[in-house]
Amino acid sequence: MSFNIAIDGPAGAGKSTIARKAAGRLSFLYVDTGAMYRAIALGLLERKTNLQDAEDLKKALAEISVTIRYDGQGQQQVFLNGENVSSQIRDEEVGKMASASSAIPQVREKLTDLQRGLARKENVLMDGRDIGTVILPEAQLKIYLTASVGVRAARRYQELKEKGIPCSLQEIEKDIRDRDERDKNRSVAPLRQAEDAVRIDSSEMTVEEVTERIVALARERMGENRA
Repeated sequence: MSFNIAIDGPAGAGKSTIARKAAGRLSFLYVDTGAMYRAIALGLLERKTNLQDAEDLKKALAEISVTIRYDGQGQQQVFLNGENVSSQIRDEEVGKMASASSAIPQVREKLTDLQRGLARKENVLMDGRDIGTVILPEAQLKIYLTASVGVRAARRYQELKEKGIPCSLQEIEKDIRDRDERDKNRSVAPLRQAEDAVRIDSSEMTVEEVTERIVALARERMGENRA
């Protein structure tokens, strides 16, 4: 039986970075749900799908298959109908389509089926906003990873400064507050902490400390399952 870990939380809490590290430590498959949404978006673009046309969308989704594999260096590769599209899905046009299509219930249902299929076959670690509540409600370990708005904004500000991108800390903080509000109040799969999730506030913790905490919890739960 596979062991599944779900990590949810607001934007900027460090979910993806920590999820990748924890998955590597545990030799789990890290499932980047955002990359899967982008792969579906690429498939919809290639088919010139009209998102407002229910039949056109249904037909396109039936023709799209998304899988995740890892190469020899342990880097995640995303495949759309058997073709490696890991670089193409980072295009701005794909990102815009992913943002628009991810709010559509049929698209979310398609991704949910794909993600649950992976979780049935593999030990997986998934991060997102509705993994423990919607995608993998039976996950053996659920984490709600958060941090204060101020800390999340400061981290994003530092990240952009290091890349030489002009930015305003006040604007970043406002964007994060606005996104939190949207994520918590959206009609489809809103962001919320699962009742049985372990809450970890990373405001005063390093990435390594959070990773170690999650790995320790996972090993403890796996030990209980084997007992």
